[in-house]
Amino acid sequence: MGIRLGLARIHIPQSVRKRRLDGLFEATAAAFGTPAPTTRRLTDDQCLDVYAEFTRDQAEAVLRHGDVLDTQARLFSNARRLGNQLRAEFKVNSTLDVMRLSSLVYELIGIDFRGEPDGDITIRRCFFSTYYSGQVCRVVSSLDAGLLAGLSRGGRLVFSERLTEGGRCCRAYLDMGEELT
Repeated sequence: MGIRLGLARIHIPQSVRKRRLDGLFEATAAAFGTPAPTTRRLTDDQCLDVYAEFTRDQAEAVLRHGDVLDTQARLFSNARRLGNQLRAEFKVNSTLDVMRLSSLVYELIGIDFRGEPDGDITIRRCFFSTYYSGQVCRVVSSLDAGLLAGLSRGGRLVFSERLTEGGRCCRAYLDMGEELT
């Protein structure tokens, strides 16, 4: 584990959290082909509410108009770019580092992410589950797949259970392919 990742596990400054949320807003809005909502004077919690409503509304529009696969590809690509940046910044070099950093990233957006070195992932609490339908979650979770692909140098995320579809939790598996180290 790199020094930056170790320090981030102890404390993430508010300014860093805000900058990361802004980056997520920009990447997501670009994938949907629309400007990001203004969050300048909002608290972090208010930003999350706005983000949840924004992504829900955009995904519902995509589902109505049939541009789902192209949108999912853009969401994946933009989130993969964020994951690549985080992997380099935090010097992620093992499966355990991928899971540790993922846990930190998801904590910033109200998701209780528990990842195991073997690739098993459990999410017992998700801020977005009260905003998203199962269909919306499937569109927006392209961000998750992209982020984890970037963090892991190409890992493939597969969900087997979702809170938004009546599951007791979200369950997924990150197929790392070749190990990072």
